[in-house]
Amino acid sequence: MEIEKIAILDCGGQYTKVIDRKVREMNVKSEIFPIGVTADQLQGFQGIILSGGPGSVWTEDKALPYDPAIFDLKIPVLGICYGMQLINQHFGGVVLPGVKTEYGEMVIKVDTECPLFKGLDETQRVLMSHGDSVAQLAPGFKVAAKSEAIYVTIYDEDRKIYGVQFHPEVDLTVQGKAMMANFVYGICGLSGNYVLEDRIQTAIDKIREKVGDEKILVLVSGGVDSAVSAALLVKALNPDNVYAIHIDHGLMRKNESDLVCENLRRQGLKNLIRENATEVFFNTPVEIDGKLVGPLTTLTDPELKRNVIGDIFIQVVRKTAESLNLDFDKTFWAQGTLRPDLIESGNPDVSSYAHRIKTHHNDVDIVRRAREKGLVVETNWDWHKDEVRQVARALGIEESVASRQPFPGPGLAIRLICYDGTNNLTQEQYVTFNQMMQQVGGEYQGQILPIQSVGVQGDCRSYRYLSAIYGAGMNFDWEQIYQIGKQLPNETNFINRVAYVLNKTAVAPIQAYPMYINMENVDLLREIDAIVTGKLNIKPISQVFAVLLPVGASGKFSVAIRTIITNDFMTGRPAFIGEDLPKELVMEVVREIEANFPQIDLIMYDVTGKPPATVEWQ
Repeated sequence: MEIEKIAILDCGGQYTKVIDRKVREMNVKSEIFPIGVTADQLQGFQGIILSGGPGSVWTEDKALPYDPAIFDLKIPVLGICYGMQLINQHFGGVVLPGVKTEYGEMVIKVDTECPLFKGLDETQRVLMSHGDSVAQLAPGFKVAAKSEAIYVTIYDEDRKIYGVQFHPEVDLTVQGKAMMANFVYGICGLSGNYVLEDRIQTAIDKIREKVGDEKILVLVSGGVDSAVSAALLVKALNPDNVYAIHIDHGLMRKNESDLVCENLRRQGLKNLIRENATEVFFNTPVEIDGKLVGPLTTLTDPELKRNVIGDIFIQVVRKTAESLNLDFDKTFWAQGTLRPDLIESGNPDVSSYAHRIKTHHNDVDIVRRAREKGLVVETNWDWHKDEVRQVARALGIEESVASRQPFPGPGLAIRLICYDGTNNLTQEQYVTFNQMMQQVGGEYQGQILPIQSVGVQGDCRSYRYLSAIYGAGMNFDWEQIYQIGKQLPNETNFINRVAYVLNKTAVAPIQAYPMYINMENVDLLREIDAIVTGKLNIKPISQVFAVLLPVGASGKFSVAIRTIITNDFMTGRPAFIGEDLPKELVMEVVREIEANFPQIDLIMYDVTGKPPATVEWQ
């Protein structure tokens, strides 16, 4: 039977691989091409999806080149965000900036007569993330949805060409899966004949083909990603040739390395090495782009922290390999890199146009150079987090590992927000923020802080400021708080994260203080994080953790609690207090932190979705 397949044309969007995953969930094979692919290369595909992206179709320098003949192939086309704008402009419409920017969840009304919305309700909650908009509709197209003055869905039913300004591929678009199914099954006419078991066997075959009888190192954190890597290697190769290395960089969660190594031994790994390297990670400078950077205890920039940790990580692996009489420069090594990691890093092997959101420690320059030598084996290269969990269960990995919450490679280093004391906020930004709070705050007040965190807005990386809001303590109105959390980033261009103060109703002016990574600060965060994760790690929360902040009204430290509910970690929303998370449980956490850590002033709750914020703060 011929495998059904859809071509995804990448315009640099952060969600390109989520589109890929959604298509594969429907048992249809998908292949990703750059948007500049020729029409001839798309022969044999039954549909085309154009992704979103950070570019602008109306400017010569930001518009991406494409082959106009792709629209003459007479196969269905779905354009998403940038892809919709490209379609509209190609067929004679007009796209302009500044009509209305929208980041986050919106409620729209759709025309259910449009095949894309067949069988759905008229009211839909969708995720928007755009700055440009369709200002004039292309001739021959109809409108199937609008958001105020914005064209949200356009289509030409005869030519089977559809465009949506929102992102149907992400979980925050509630009926997005049904919309994608309407396109794949209804409009493209596919049935679905491509299954997960085939992809697992393909991964095993590729490992055997690449590694053969050689020895291989596998870098294991204990999370599901590296556990799957190790299990696939043991299944594909001689177990005696697989050497698993766990590195404790001093930035792990409480008792984590002990638990990790116990789990890995139970998986049947014969050669497991635990390397304790706290002093090396904290005190070693590294050379980046010809300059000596660090050590870690002197840095505030999150990108530099990630790069330093990534480089030292490989240095420690190299030293450990040599202790095993393995030539690191000639030995294969494996890591559990996921496709979203590479997309967010702006890896050119994955996306030609994607904007770098953050550097992942397993995709720093030294790793890319090793890839060029053919030494890096990334068993999970083409999988998302939820797919890896499915693979883990299929391989018989214990559920405590298969469902384990993600923990970033740099560990607590990126949950301890470092700050050098510089305040780059302008008077104009203070005034704008105060005016915004008067409009949207209601009974709540707020302050903008000179602390920055990483976000993703309009498929681009943002590094913008934190807003703290307060006014009712634990007697808050969640819907109003969450709405403020959406409005502030949407209505300003310098905020991407909003946190609500849980433990105080009135807050004196909040100050920011210099803070760097050191043993004492990491230990403080580790203990508080153990309380937060120990009590709040409940369903349906996908991830929960604590962030240490160098701010306070009557002290120099505060804590933010971050929760996220998601399937793919490319988009998500905070757990709703009172709905997903019992308010009494949150109050219990607040009381325990206050009782045990008098140095903590404010206890906040991150109320921002992804987008505009990322899951992690850095």
